[in-house]
Amino acid sequence: MRPYMTDAFGNPSSLHSFGQEARRALDGARDTVARILDADASEIYFTSGGTESDNMALIGVTEALAGKGNQIITTAIEHHAVLETCEYLETRGVEVICLPVDEYGLVDPADVEKAITDKTILVSVMHANNEIGTIEPIAESSKITYERGIAFHTDAVQTVGHIPVNVDKLGVDLLSLAAHKFYGPKGVGALYVRRGTKISPIIHGGAQERKRRAGTENIPGIVGLAKALQISQEDIEERAREETELRDYLIRELTARIPDIRLNGHPTKRLPNNVNIVIEYVEGESTLLMLDAVGVAASTGSACSAGAIEPSHVLKAIGLPLQVAQSSIRFSLGRSTTKEDLDYVLEQLPPIIARLRALSPLAR
Repeated sequence: MRPYMTDAFGNPSSLHSFGQEARRALDGARDTVARILDADASEIYFTSGGTESDNMALIGVTEALAGKGNQIITTAIEHHAVLETCEYLETRGVEVICLPVDEYGLVDPADVEKAITDKTILVSVMHANNEIGTIEPIAESSKITYERGIAFHTDAVQTVGHIPVNVDKLGVDLLSLAAHKFYGPKGVGALYVRRGTKISPIIHGGAQERKRRAGTENIPGIVGLAKALQISQEDIEERAREETELRDYLIRELTARIPDIRLNGHPTKRLPNNVNIVIEYVEGESTLLMLDAVGVAASTGSACSAGAIEPSHVLKAIGLPLQVAQSSIRFSLGRSTTKEDLDYVLEQLPPIIARLRALSPLAR
């Protein structure tokens, strides 16, 4: 990335040699992303991240197909970048159908088929859930929409760079990704748009990205995205196997060492780096803070908003009661995570839970 912040600082839209050097970098990055997704370079559009990519997919398709229909089908466990965009579209007269999931967080393709009407113009189902790690049956659902001539979008922010992702095998028309999820720079992403898919721009003011996303391209970020994605592919299947082994080791040992604990999400159809667990009789927030004090970074199943602790919409969607949802925490493994790191967690967490349960009236 560094050369494109210093010596090669040209604008890729300029005709002079400095600009054309940046243009070559932009085109090269587009080729790299396309090759890895098994797409054509003309189908890749660079954005500011996964959130913009999701907005561009949902709003762009809705506006382009306004004369054909006004219904979007999505799910109850989508990222807020999809759900809040759908809420915005509802204020513009779009009907949003939000499908339920089962106790593992899986969407039933049969529910997708049942929800389709002659007004449906887009179905959006995430490839894998960011909280509980469940991987959705995208190919099965997209086959249904293909047969009905309906566009299919998937938020693949959690999967690209972690498991193999091929747009043709998934059968999707639009796919969102974000660089920082595979160790690239923050603030840059991409949207795959299958050739022939109708989509309108949501950012106006220039002809960049083939008139679908105005604004001078973030060349250093785009170069960083492509390089990080390229690196992620070098050992992706081996790394996924290794992370799965570590993930299952952590789940198995936590279950053995701490009573009244269980896994959220599907036991096998899940991201290799995701462990989301319920630890009953303690609050996830307290567990998180005590883990942080001993150098362990984790996430909780609740979000504090306006002074009130609300359970995750994903945990509610899989049927967890409020109290149980607030007892959930999530561990995310990465490229540098070792068995020794997990052993440290296994050493620190049981006494933390024992102390918290000793103070909890729920555990008595």
